[in-house]
Amino acid sequence: MKVLMFTWEFPPFISGGLGMACYGMVRSLLKLGIKVDLILPTKEMVYFPLVEEDDVDKLPAVFLETDKQKEFDTISFANIKERLDYIGVTTHPESYVKMKDITRYLHVLESEETTFFKTKDAHDRMLEDAIFNLIGDEDLIRKVQEYTLRAQKIASALHFDLIHAHDWLCYPAGMIARKTSKKPLVVHIHATEFDRSGGPGDERIHKIEYAGMMYADRVIAVSQYTAQMIMSRYRIDSGRIKIVHNAFTAQPGLNGYKQRIFKGPTILFLGRITLQKGPDYFLDVAERVLKIHPECRFIVAGTGDMGRRLLRKSAELKLKNKFLFTGFLNRSQVEQILKASDIYVLPSVSEPFGIAPLEAMAYGVTSIISKQSGVSEVVNHAFKIDFWDVDRMAETICYLIENPDICLKMGQDGKNEVNNILWDEAAEKIRKVYTSTLSEYLESISL
Repeated sequence: MKVLMFTWEFPPFISGGLGMACYGMVRSLLKLGIKVDLILPTKEMVYFPLVEEDDVDKLPAVFLETDKQKEFDTISFANIKERLDYIGVTTHPESYVKMKDITRYLHVLESEETTFFKTKDAHDRMLEDAIFNLIGDEDLIRKVQEYTLRAQKIASALHFDLIHAHDWLCYPAGMIARKTSKKPLVVHIHATEFDRSGGPGDERIHKIEYAGMMYADRVIAVSQYTAQMIMSRYRIDSGRIKIVHNAFTAQPGLNGYKQRIFKGPTILFLGRITLQKGPDYFLDVAERVLKIHPECRFIVAGTGDMGRRLLRKSAELKLKNKFLFTGFLNRSQVEQILKASDIYVLPSVSEPFGIAPLEAMAYGVTSIISKQSGVSEVVNHAFKIDFWDVDRMAETICYLIENPDICLKMGQDGKNEVNNILWDEAAEKIRKVYTSTLSEYLESISL
């Protein structure tokens, strides 16, 4: 089986939660013999044909334009970073095209050269809704427009059995690929706009998410929490939803040895500093704990739109060097900060899954996670507390500080547990989703 996969993130350049999930998922799918043609938001019109397991690290690229492929083949690159820089795999959502080139977005899709909008059944209206809601001149929207416009050409040029699109950024492209190829579409929902915004959010994105899930043949949700969300908020039929929890791939040779930065206990928040992740609750917890244990250090690792607000509030509370900000961390720096931490806290207001707690647990870091998270469905050796219950979080941290043996044991038990949450098992569930979806689709078109 060969899958055409649209995703917005994939290591080595982009390694957020979505990127790491796709990496582990694809690697395990390749082990099952499923081939993947990976489509990323690149400057050049390329795809990444992944066949062998180690292709996820090599990322072999093929240009759709023959002349550019010939030119590419003549260039000697020093390393993979240099090669991917040339292709234009980016960590930022800026558009590679000028605004004047993208203003014809709707015109191109409505032109006489396309058949997308010539029929008006319910299915086609979903596609139309997704396309017409992808409007705006923000950098991210422009980049998604560009990515979407390529889908028809990609779907026409490649041979595959099924399409897999991750999150709203890729839904319009996946839908166009389905319309073009007549192949079934599986959409993967890692987070909804309700999760990201902590409220109503962007109406355009809601409509794209709804259209993508309604248009798809099958919807994969990363947790029961997310499945309930899309059933209640988007009215998606439960019979079309399959739950496949994320997993975590531990680094080879990972050990639990601490490499301390501070003498006292270190409590870590690692994630985007946004409303969804609850960093303001982390600050409230820190204020309470530091009154009892001033020897602690609280570290906020990451960036986000709430960063300045959090910094100002910590200054107002006079937490000084007890509450620290690292800014953006690369992969090796993340590993370093995890090795230096004793307790990890993620008080997410709404977390569809949450890869970061699994990563912290893999380093033997005792974790406190929100009950409002998908990851709480798959782990037992972590403290699960409502995101708003800052008093209980503070009491739990104080208890762990005062009982270091218990803290150490909880961390070790968590590490052992995470080592058994494997992508291979998740990939097997996804393979079954592919097989059943393809079988039903082939049966429907044969009638």
